[in-house]
Amino acid sequence: MELQVINNKPQLSEKITLANSLPFPGTRERKENNTPFIEANTTNVSLSHLKEDCIIPVFAKDNEQTIAHQEFIDVAMECVASIFKNEVIEEPEVRVSHQIKGRTPDAIHIPVKELLNHQKTVYYERMAFLVRLPGISRNINGNELSLSIGGVRAYNKENLFSKKKMESFKFFIGFQNMVCCNMCISTDGFKGDARASSHQELKKIMLESIQTYSIEEHLKGMENLVNESLNEKQFAQLLGKVKLYNFLPKAEKSQLPELLLNDNHFTTVAKDYYQDKSFCKDASGNISLWNAYNLLTAANKSSYIDTFLDRGENAYAFAQGISKAINGDSQYRWFLS
Repeated sequence: MELQVINNKPQLSEKITLANSLPFPGTRERKENNTPFIEANTTNVSLSHLKEDCIIPVFAKDNEQTIAHQEFIDVAMECVASIFKNEVIEEPEVRVSHQIKGRTPDAIHIPVKELLNHQKTVYYERMAFLVRLPGISRNINGNELSLSIGGVRAYNKENLFSKKKMESFKFFIGFQNMVCCNMCISTDGFKGDARASSHQELKKIMLESIQTYSIEEHLKGMENLVNESLNEKQFAQLLGKVKLYNFLPKAEKSQLPELLLNDNHFTTVAKDYYQDKSFCKDASGNISLWNAYNLLTAANKSSYIDTFLDRGENAYAFAQGISKAINGDSQYRWFLS
């Protein structure tokens, strides 16, 4: 497994050129998975669909175009290709939601059922993508994890009725558990509010994020979860406390670590504690924190695109915090006491 490419932290290139299309050198066709990395109300689309069939939103007051979803993906792919030069890079998996429909001017009086394809316009308010590097992987507790890079774009976070301004993006580098396609995202691999107004600014942010991410530190943190476990009583206590969390008095809640996963997520976790084929409890009712963490990331797949990465990073922080609480850490101890 080649890890030196990140640990060496290659310097940013002064010359930044946006690639117009895929494939990049070393790109290969993505293997189709039965389970997507995010579910919720998303749909799988191809990169070519975004490029050929979708219009590009603009800022209404000056008609300046936004950085389109496909441009975001292209910039990310170029960053990956420039840093991981000797690695095979799979084509991106793209998930979209909240379709925005329109029609061309000549179709203004045509009934919906009579519209022709060329008279329809479409773009997607929210988009998430994932790119895997299968050559950089690690096995944790019998689960193959593959290095992955991706991002989220949500136009609902922008004021498209104003003039052009800095636009918001979310970007991550982490691992995907290939057993269940769950995403494993750590704090240092996640850029939750990347703001850019050009391809150059966006690329610089992505390159810096990749270069400052420590593969080994992230893997070590996940491997440590295998060695900690909760018994049935502790797990039930944990689920009860997270149910109480959102109803705590404001002053008391502010003293605790932030928890972004909600009641619906933890209801799924409770069900999967008994039913998940890969990460359920053992015969004694005990569950390793590695398995519990994967129950959290599996439940997070039901989140909407615009909250998916934030909650994924928070799930990792929560699992790490519970690990510390088992060993007496006071900040997370409340969830087990």
